[in-house]
Amino acid sequence: MTMCITSQRDSVQELLKSQRKKLTERNDALEAIVRALKEETLTTTIALSTRIEELEKKLALCRVAIGKGVSSAVAS
Repeated sequence: MTMCITSQRDSVQELLKSQRKKLTERNDALEAIVRALKEETLTTTIALSTRIEELEKKLALCRVAIGKGVSSAVAS
């Protein structure tokens, strides 16, 4: 009887060990994915910020040009 219980306990421990290993591998893979996504998000955010700054400068130039156009039209 003791041998049977010991054998069952060993089997359960092996199963738990195997499941722990699988979960650890999955966790490591998910962490790698999250790191890659964070890096991609940061890169995209920087690129978008740069583009927004460029567009804001162009908008400011357009506003100046339009303002000058309105001023010269009023003066005429």
